[in-house]
Amino acid sequence: MLKGKVAVITGGTRGIGYAIVKKYLENGAKVVLFGSRAETVEKALTSLKAENPDWEVDGDYPNLSDANAVKDAIQKVADRYGKIDILVNNAGVSDSTKIENYAEGQFERIMSLNINAIFNTVQPVAAVMRENGGGCILNTSSMVSISGQPSGVAYPTSKFAVNGLTLSLARELGPSNIRVNAVAPGITKTDMVAALPEQMIQPMINAIPLRRIGEPEDIANAFLFLASDLASYVTGEILSVDGAMRS
Repeated sequence: MLKGKVAVITGGTRGIGYAIVKKYLENGAKVVLFGSRAETVEKALTSLKAENPDWEVDGDYPNLSDANAVKDAIQKVADRYGKIDILVNNAGVSDSTKIENYAEGQFERIMSLNINAIFNTVQPVAAVMRENGGGCILNTSSMVSISGQPSGVAYPTSKFAVNGLTLSLARELGPSNIRVNAVAPGITKTDMVAALPEQMIQPMINAIPLRRIGEPEDIANAFLFLASDLASYVTGEILSVDGAMRS
């Protein structure tokens, strides 16, 4: 479904991001994954190459909060592959701090990684895509961008911002044949969720109409569809993948 496409995926070393990287590679894309540290990037690349030595995958670890570092990393990808067809902004951090317990600067740090980093990545990638006649930008939102959450206000605030950025960029970049969408996952079986005790997991499952927690592959499938030609007339959408859990 993505044969011949070049994709950049941030937060691609584990969890949902790693599942997206693998799904794109399985579907013929060339992928450059971004991670937070050299060792996590190398670990992910080693695992992927062990699974299929023929996959074309590379990695980098720019500081996504540093616009110049991101611009340089994006330029390296464009120089190497001659284009960027797909950008997936998946890097981010969650939070559950009660409002009275926020430390000085904590809110700003969460916003910086969850929204400023997307802007820093989109800006240079959009320029590359315009030069090459179009592309696809996908952002990871969250179920809580729709429903909010009981604590950790910085996280849903940042994801509301991701939705606003997605909708606005879809309108701005559409005339350049650049589609912009977001996926809003619900509770997903990442390492953090899988480590929770059964007494915490079961109430979550009971609140989901489909009666199961999402798998990373469920989310990756949505990212595959939105990146593919099957979604060629889909832009400005926030696709919920949460089993109809809304709170």
